[in-house]
Amino acid sequence: MLSHASNADTIATFAAVFVALWVAHTVGDHWVQTSVQSAKKGQHDRNPGQSSRVGRLACTRHVIGLTLTKVLLLALAAIVLDLPLSVAGVTIGLGLDAASHWWADRRSSLAWLAGVTGQTEFYNLGTGAHPFHPVTAEGKPAGHLGTGAYALDQAFHAFFLFLAALIIAAV
Repeated sequence: MLSHASNADTIATFAAVFVALWVAHTVGDHWVQTSVQSAKKGQHDRNPGQSSRVGRLACTRHVIGLTLTKVLLLALAAIVLDLPLSVAGVTIGLGLDAASHWWADRRSSLAWLAGVTGQTEFYNLGTGAHPFHPVTAEGKPAGHLGTGAYALDQAFHAFFLFLAALIIAAV
């Protein structure tokens, strides 16, 4: 059992790590990720061949850039705030985060998860696949309003950022 003082230190470390990871996630997912990575990371085989390889490589490149962004901002926070982080905790936490991010960003896996949890209709919100999709004046899907897939993607990532921060703070 942790003493009250070290428990407070662990809680403060968790909070600082989570904030650093959340900011780094937002920057890495929206500013560091390239348009090509975003467009191609979900490609899968329709005919066995290169399309799935292209998708896997695009997703891998995105996750590498995203994870490097997290390492840099977490290191900055650790230095400035004198956070007591261990190499093992950071490695395990960011490893879990990177693996979960890659899994979700292949798109079919997150669509599958939405299906098995009864969230398919919400997943399709903002697209032509949703039965009550919002449309523009021209009758086209109003994707600028956001999509359910994007909201579920970001919620999935936030959950794993939470777990990563717990691991990093506790190990």
